[in-house]
Amino acid sequence: MATLHRELDDVRSIELDNAFYVEDGTWIESLTVASNTEFDPETVLAGISGVSLFYSSEIPTASDDLEIRRLTILANESYPYILSLILRQEAIPNRIVLQNNVFEVVATTRDWDQFRSMADEIQETLGEFELVSVTQNEDPGEPLDSGRLTEVLVSKLTDDQLMILETAYTHGYFDVPRGASETDLADELDITQSTVNERLRTAERTLLELIYGPRE
Repeated sequence: MATLHRELDDVRSIELDNAFYVEDGTWIESLTVASNTEFDPETVLAGISGVSLFYSSEIPTASDDLEIRRLTILANESYPYILSLILRQEAIPNRIVLQNNVFEVVATTRDWDQFRSMADEIQETLGEFELVSVTQNEDPGEPLDSGRLTEVLVSKLTDDQLMILETAYTHGYFDVPRGASETDLADELDITQSTVNERLRTAERTLLELIYGPRE
C-alpha cells in the first residue's frame, strides 16, 4: 500500500478491503484506490517489484476530478506488514486506510491488555503510534471489506447527489464548525441554494435508508 501510494501522483486514499495470505510473504489483496487524476493500474503496478495485477474495475463517480478503482493484486509484503502486525495479536482489523502517508486503522481487541500488546508492537516495529479514540462495543463488526460499502453507496446515489455530497465534504460543510455554507456550495456548483438543500436532504435520506431501511 505504501509503495503504491508513492507511485501514484495525486492519490487521495488507498483502503485495504480484504487480504488472504498465500505463502512466503505473499498476499492476495483487494484495494480501493481513490485518486484526483486518472491512472492506469497496469502501468503503475508494473513499476513495483513483487506485485502483479489480477483484476481492476472502476467505481463510477459523479466527479470529473475523482477516480475510484478497486484492484485485486498479488503482492509480496515484506515484514512488517500492517495487517500482519494486527493479526499476530489476534485482533480483528475492521478498517485499514492509507491517507496522506499515514495509516488509519480501526481494529477490535478482546480487552485493554490485548490492545496494549498490539499498540506496543506497532510502536516498536513501525516507530510511531497515535491512539485517536477507544470505544467499548459488544459487536466487533466485520473484518475489513468496507470498500464494498463505497461501491454500494455510489450505485444507489444519483450523479447529482454524489456531486453535492462530495462538494460539501471537500469544502468542509460537514465540519464542526462548518467550513462552508449552503450558499458557498451553491456558488461552487452554480445552482440555487434551495437546490443544494434539496439534494443534500435527498442524499442524506438515501444514506439513512441504506442503513435503517425505508420507512413504512
